[in-house]
Amino acid sequence: MTNNKLKWNDLVPDTSKFEPVFNQLCPPLDSPLTKLQMRLMNGLKQLCHSLSSSRLMLLNAREEEEYFQLIADTIKTIIPTTSQLFGGRYTVTGVSVNWQPASKVEDNFAARDICAWQAWVEHEQLFGTLHCYQNVINLQPGLVHYVNGGVLLLGAHTLVSQPTLWLRLKQMIIQQRFDWLPVNPSRSIPVYIPSMPLNLRLIVIGNNEVLAALNAREPDLLRVALYGEFELNKCINNATDITEWCSWVNTLAYRQKLPALCSDAWPELIKQAVRYSGDQLYFPLCPHWLTQQLKEATLYCYPQAINAAALSDSYRTRLWRESYLYENLQQEIVEGQILVDTERKITGQVNALSILSVSSHPLLFGQPSRISCVVHFGDGEIYDVESKVELSSNIHSKGMMIMQAFLMSALQLDRQLPFSASLVFEQSYEEIDGDSASLAELVALISALADKPVDQQIAITGSVDQFGRVQSIGSVNEKIEGFFQLCHTRGLTGTQGVIIPITNVRHLCLHEDVIKAVRQDTFSLWPVNTISDALEILTAMPLSSMITYICERIAKIHQYEQQRLPWCLRWLAKLVKQTN
Repeated sequence: MTNNKLKWNDLVPDTSKFEPVFNQLCPPLDSPLTKLQMRLMNGLKQLCHSLSSSRLMLLNAREEEEYFQLIADTIKTIIPTTSQLFGGRYTVTGVSVNWQPASKVEDNFAARDICAWQAWVEHEQLFGTLHCYQNVINLQPGLVHYVNGGVLLLGAHTLVSQPTLWLRLKQMIIQQRFDWLPVNPSRSIPVYIPSMPLNLRLIVIGNNEVLAALNAREPDLLRVALYGEFELNKCINNATDITEWCSWVNTLAYRQKLPALCSDAWPELIKQAVRYSGDQLYFPLCPHWLTQQLKEATLYCYPQAINAAALSDSYRTRLWRESYLYENLQQEIVEGQILVDTERKITGQVNALSILSVSSHPLLFGQPSRISCVVHFGDGEIYDVESKVELSSNIHSKGMMIMQAFLMSALQLDRQLPFSASLVFEQSYEEIDGDSASLAELVALISALADKPVDQQIAITGSVDQFGRVQSIGSVNEKIEGFFQLCHTRGLTGTQGVIIPITNVRHLCLHEDVIKAVRQDTFSLWPVNTISDALEILTAMPLSSMITYICERIAKIHQYEQQRLPWCLRWLAKLVKQTN
């Protein structure tokens, strides 16, 4: 298995095959959503069609300026043009208010635009204002009046947080009539104001959670509303795909009036992009994230073109700025406050890799976690201490049961296991979530049952199924870098490394210091497909050998127990054995 180590060029996306694209001009896209968001474009065109039966659309996207502006600009290019004037004019005479259809654009309640957006909006911003003081009435239009005859984009949070506003707006859109209503439902409008026709289409933009909250209030909303999604990643299969992605980045740079990208900047941007998407085959399309990277890089090269050094400097500076908590955690391990062995071979102990997520902090921290297992004479029960004390999620408990099922199947016992075992995450005080440690837990359990040591110089991550196959996990880069940093601080020996699922290789995009260590053969990464592959690296024994040791140990226990039986029971057991 030592020959199965990954090479340094497996740890980052291969951008050399795209160099011809980087050296050519990739002009901004005239209609970016047409090429990159075809499903979304279909929904937008259907909403804007004059014969469309739906006037509402739920759009799964982030409530950020780049999304709102991009979609609004796209709608302006596809909505049918018309010379018809929408809206009208309110005329106030004393305490009497009259309404007439619009005859010119300058009328006070005539439509001004065909599309407008607002991430957050209050009642008066949306519906306009009515002031009545000393018999003087003043009417001011709102957003619904400015885009009458067009499309309005609103953030979903503002509608979920203001149920009355949402119910009023939905009713007006469906009835195609604007009614003046008081901000406070307990009060009435002091004067009568005529209603006016309202020809409005609404797009509500929000993520899965907030759209689900809105749908919980309106269970039939999806029945009357169109649904669309802003696809966040693009699969890169060939030169055409990478050309479109580069043109998309240039489109965002052009829209934000940022400097162009040099040819050497693309490989560096792709590394950061893959790090963000978590997959070497998928590049992010998120306009907010891409724009943020370009803006930060501009600080290091302005007014020249964005080059690789600018992108790299901005990225390293951001990591350094946000790494205070991570460095403190590493220091606690180095100082021995958190015990993590990286030198010896210990029975029933494994260095697993977990992710520490701190609320309100932008980074995920890879944290080595010591999993230990002890066995003793018992009734065959395997105790998961985290579950017993309610410090584990349902998914973690599921992983534990799957792991136990595999082991019982592999042992093929004809009687109850004479050992009980106890598994625990040492020095863990938060809830354990997910099943990404189930492979490490299985190794610790087998090691304890077979009484064979595990190499603590190697950490492991991955989940396992009932057949012993190793499955993908998330945040693989952060987990590897967390253990590497610890080994680097203590001193790289050339025998340290990390075991990962083979299916996670395509997700690798590691920092330069890890790549350098792998290239110099002072740190290693092993992709594994089964539990046997992992055991061979950690214990120098395959699964079959470990199972043999466990069975031999069980046989000795049964033999010892038989010797303790009264002579008549021993004679009966011997007779039954001879008969069989």
